[in-house]
Amino acid sequence: MNEHDTLNEPVITSYAKAPARAISAGGVTYAYRELGPKGGIPVIFFVHLAATLDNWDPRIIDPIAKDHHVITFDNQGIGASTGQVPDSIEAMADDAYTFIKALGYGKIDIFSFSLGGMVAQALVLKHPELVRKLVLTGTGPAGGKDIDKVAGTTYYDILRAALARSDAKEFLFFNRNATGKSAAKAFITRLQERTADRDAAISVKAFQTQLKAIKKWGRSVPADLSKVTQPTLIANGDNDRMVPSVLSEDMHRRITGSELIIYPDSGHGGIFQFHDKFAPVAVEFLTR
Repeated sequence: MNEHDTLNEPVITSYAKAPARAISAGGVTYAYRELGPKGGIPVIFFVHLAATLDNWDPRIIDPIAKDHHVITFDNQGIGASTGQVPDSIEAMADDAYTFIKALGYGKIDIFSFSLGGMVAQALVLKHPELVRKLVLTGTGPAGGKDIDKVAGTTYYDILRAALARSDAKEFLFFNRNATGKSAAKAFITRLQERTADRDAAISVKAFQTQLKAIKKWGRSVPADLSKVTQPTLIANGDNDRMVPSVLSEDMHRRITGSELIIYPDSGHGGIFQFHDKFAPVAVEFLTR
């Protein structure tokens, strides 16, 4: 980098080029990346089961980062972050809160997917003043029907993927028809766009602890989602085998004024399959 670049750094809006950063709080060092123009309310991305910083689809992040300050992070015990993964969603939300406060933010928007959406709900209910807007994708509420079966589905698909020598996400996130298979391949390819400075992989123990937390969440008492007064956008595919699509409708009914999008002929990764349709909707929702 020459001297000129340092003095007048251009705004990075490509997730593939987002600098890796770290911040310590509460005895844990959190790995994160940030991009997009600073200032304004940041959009914090809460990632899915078994995922690290490298699992975000650039076709979702980049359009949002064009005009928003975007931050992705590894919660405690994930990827390059230190510490141990807690075995409850609520404790994960406490860690996320610690991370956000360490960065100095008093107001954020949340973009969440899958497990991240469960953590986001727990965080919003505990710290409503922190969150301005909420995006919940591929996720479900506490006590949601069949959420406790996620572990079984996940292990089954990991096995199927191993036998097919594919990435498990191809089975877990997408339908196994022609449309789904090609969307899956395209998604997996996009996740490889960042070549330098990639994240550490998640450990098996961390993954198993996350599954335990999801099972607990599925078996816990339903939360009072009528308390969520933030503008909320909910999205999923119509055939989510991991977190049943009906749970998106359930959250939509319970969160007053929320918006719901269900994409046809798609699974858990519906927002990735339909990124060209979904990204502009998410941008419009966050900008509104």
